[in-house]
Amino acid sequence: MTVAVDIWTDINCPFCYLGKRRFELALAEFAHRDEITVVHRSFELDPTIPAGTSGTVEEHIAHKYGIPVEQAQANERGIAAQAAEIDLPYQASGRDYGNSFDMHRLLHLAAAHGKQDVMLDGLYAGNFADPTPVFGDRERLVAIAVSAGLDESEVRSTLDDPEAYADDVRRDEQQARELGVTGVPFFVFGGKYAVSGAQPTETFARALQLAWEERPVTIVGDQDAAACGPDGCAVPSPS
Repeated sequence: MTVAVDIWTDINCPFCYLGKRRFELALAEFAHRDEITVVHRSFELDPTIPAGTSGTVEEHIAHKYGIPVEQAQANERGIAAQAAEIDLPYQASGRDYGNSFDMHRLLHLAAAHGKQDVMLDGLYAGNFADPTPVFGDRERLVAIAVSAGLDESEVRSTLDDPEAYADDVRRDEQQARELGVTGVPFFVFGGKYAVSGAQPTETFARALQLAWEERPVTIVGDQDAAACGPDGCAVPSPS
């Protein structure tokens, strides 16, 4: 029996980038890692940003929190130092910030093809590790999706249709509201244990263990006893 881990993230969020790596480090050491299923859920930090626009991260942070641009720049350098501790490349200056709705739609397209994780890694790398702006550039977004293994024509048709996978994004965001999620990353282990933020790897390891130990169903007795399934009923042989 597998344990599901649902992770709400946004591509704008540097701590989602760090949190994913810290979670993966914990998962790599987890004894039952092959029985953990991971689903990335959509969360927009600022859905009011007009689609197709782009601005610098430092100016956005300075305006949002009412701090000097120099302080925002220092904050970015601090995040870069944290990323370096877990071997993640991070551009401490020159990154952009924008509307992530289309990115989330493409993540749902990728999920339909079993490529969601690699697509998210591509988006994170494009935003945090590459100095070239990733927001407001459709062709760059298409290139990232194709590099993740998606079909270019399907990517373009998805971007051309504003309603393609839009309901999936909104459904994730509604679920986040119902859970009371106000910031990301936000992890839910086995539908029971929640971890908020880019916690230390040890915290994720503990959450994995707790969720595993308290799986909802424990089979008692002989798993090969007589039972009925989709193909009919197995009749036990006479003793």
